[in-house]
Amino acid sequence: MSTPAAPRTPVRPKERFLVFGRPTIEEPEIEEVVDSLRKSWLGTGPKVARLEREFAAYKGVPHAVAVHSCTAALHLSILGAGLAPGDEVITTPLTFCATVNAILHAGAQPVLADVDRRTMNIAPEAIERAITPRTRAILPVHFAGRPCEMDAILDIARRRNLVVIEDCAHAIETEYKGRKAGTFGDFGCFSFYATKNMTTGEGGMVLTQNEAQAARIKMLALHGMSKDAWKRFSDEGYKHYSVVELGFKYNMMDLQAAIGIHQLPRIERWLERRAQIWKRYDAAFAELPVELPAAPAPDTRHGLHLYTLLIDEARAPVSRDGFLDAMTAHGIGVGVHYMSVPEHPYYQQRFGWKASDWPAAMAIGRRTVSLPLSAGLTDQDVEDVISAVRDVLARS
Repeated sequence: MSTPAAPRTPVRPKERFLVFGRPTIEEPEIEEVVDSLRKSWLGTGPKVARLEREFAAYKGVPHAVAVHSCTAALHLSILGAGLAPGDEVITTPLTFCATVNAILHAGAQPVLADVDRRTMNIAPEAIERAITPRTRAILPVHFAGRPCEMDAILDIARRRNLVVIEDCAHAIETEYKGRKAGTFGDFGCFSFYATKNMTTGEGGMVLTQNEAQAARIKMLALHGMSKDAWKRFSDEGYKHYSVVELGFKYNMMDLQAAIGIHQLPRIERWLERRAQIWKRYDAAFAELPVELPAAPAPDTRHGLHLYTLLIDEARAPVSRDGFLDAMTAHGIGVGVHYMSVPEHPYYQQRFGWKASDWPAAMAIGRRTVSLPLSAGLTDQDVEDVISAVRDVLARS
């Protein structure tokens, strides 16, 4: 198998390069950011509080705490769960490094459980096999927007008295049996990074049913200062604060929330647009040497965050990496979600992990490619992606 030469005529010229994960920003976001600039309230303030209220209402939970990233959300949730140094947290090897890094930053130990080959989500039976006397938590990731098997995971957690922290970075709109992702576990953690289905540029959110846990996470996110410390410079007059715990600088700014409060009301409409694109991709690629994403399971709602193809290297004229290069040459941005965590040198050196110990995640990570799926794609953008994929994979 050889890497093909650059296309004679790229689908899109360089000046029209289609950026992968390009956010959809509309005028209300721009006006809200300008409003924050004019009012000179840039840091944590009333717009953050509004986004917290509205996101909690969308999810149907009592408490939401805005932070500056999903990584921060995960870190604070692990600390909020009371995990001690050396406690083990079971998670998936098919995830962004932030999932494992948050466990490590909290002083806990990550333990990997392999994924289901078709769904790409952590396999409940693999979780069972990974449990030891030191296991304290399960951290499932709703990969690409597909919900994990939460009934089975919660059953394991109940029987073993384990905390459940959901990584919902891909799963804002995701539902499992009529219930929204992020509301099953003790904590639900979300990302509003620039490539996500709704964005604040950088940003995240923690959901919890527990008022005391929400208050502690809010405190830890702002240096460990006492409640509503952000109000100390408001027009109510200066408020003294107390540092009651060693905290972090993880708070969200009003500048970020100014974007999010206008993104949130559109996510259902944007989901419908991504569903149209998803359906078009499925039809266009059905006969190509690739494996399409698995259909959503019954009684679930897929968040449609990532459209991932698995390159069938036995039949395709290019390798996975050759496909990435060829798509870039066509002017189409693509991604890889993800090379499995044990493939990275840091974790190999620290833990002695071998990717082959998690064969499903390794196989997926070496064959997967993500195509553009933003709701902001035009019909022509979608056809350009399809034309490029066909050109690369249909060559004889």
